Formats: sequence, C-alpha cells, structure tokens
Amino acid sequence: KQKTAYEIYQCDWSSDVCSSDLVSGWDAIYRSRLHPYLRARAKEQPEAPVRILDVGCGGGDVTLSLARRARADSFAVEICGIDPDPRCLSIATSRPPEPGVSFRGAYVADLVDAGEQFDVVVSNHVLHHLSRDQLRELLAHTDALGAELVLHNDIARSSAAWGLYAVGILPVAPGTFLLTDGLR
Repeated sequence: KQKTAYEIYQCDWSSDVCSSDLVSGWDAIYRSRLHPYLRARAKEQPEAPVRILDVGCGGGDVTLSLARRARADSFAVEICGIDPDPRCLSIATSRPPEPGVSFRGAYVADLVDAGEQFDVVVSNHVLHHLSRDQLRELLAHTDALGAELVLHNDIARSSAAWGLYAVGILPVAPGTFLLTDGLR
C-alpha cells in the first residue's frame, strides 16, 4: 500500500477559485486529485469499490456530490459520511437514499476502534474546529484507517471577511451555532 498523501486546501472566499459546489472548491479538488486516484484504482482493482470517508459530513452535501461525480464517471465507490452532531446526521439521513452512500453518527476514533478501513478520507470545513492536538489525532486516525489519499478542504478568510461574516450571519441565523462555527 502506498504512503498516505495528506493535502490541505484552503478555500479563499475573496477569490473565484472556490466558486463551485457552494463555494467549497470540491469541483476543482475532485477533478485534480480524486478523479485521477479513482481512475488509477479502477485500472488496478476494477472489481473493488473505492471506500471513501467524509469526516464531519454535516448535512451530506459533499458526500453526495462526490458519490454522484464518481458514479457519473463510472467509478465504483462506497462513501460513508460521519458526523457526531445529531442535528447534522438528521439532515443527512433525511435525504433520499443513494447507491453506495451511507451516513453514521460517529467520530473518526470510533471507526478506528471498530477496525474499519478506507482508501480515501476527505473533510470539508472541519479543520478550523480542531486544536493542534485534535488535528494531530485526526491525522493519526487517518493513518490507522489505512487511507492512501487524504483531502481536507477548509476556510481561509481575511480579517475583513471575518468581520463581515460576524455581522452578516446574525440576521440570517440568530441564536444558532452558525455564528460560533463561522468565527472559529
């Protein structure tokens, strides 16, 4: 098995780089990193689906988007979205089921303890929630899951963007976790 390749992308909200997939940048990440990996794996192991883990999947947008892209490109994938927040899991599991997609309420450590293995691990807007120690723990767990490719996408904001977010989110979602979440 090849050594894990860790890649961390930062979505710069002040540019057009992350204009697709609700400003998350997964269109470009899929095309440049995940698609070539899936293509190579399909040649090496045509019968085995690629197991993908989406850490902190929230409502499942990225999980479903990646599954749909892979299916459209004729790649066999099994993608599991995990999130420990029951509110997020409720949203993800309320969506119509899709082939090869599952959602679970879990932490990465739970999957490691269960002996699960994944070929690819992704996360979207999770890293800014983690302390340095928690990030190290996530990376150690990723190694334990056996992932060959790890793709984390997170937020990079200027000081002005932080301030605009803090003011702009209040009328949209007062009293929710969005203010705290967006300012981490």
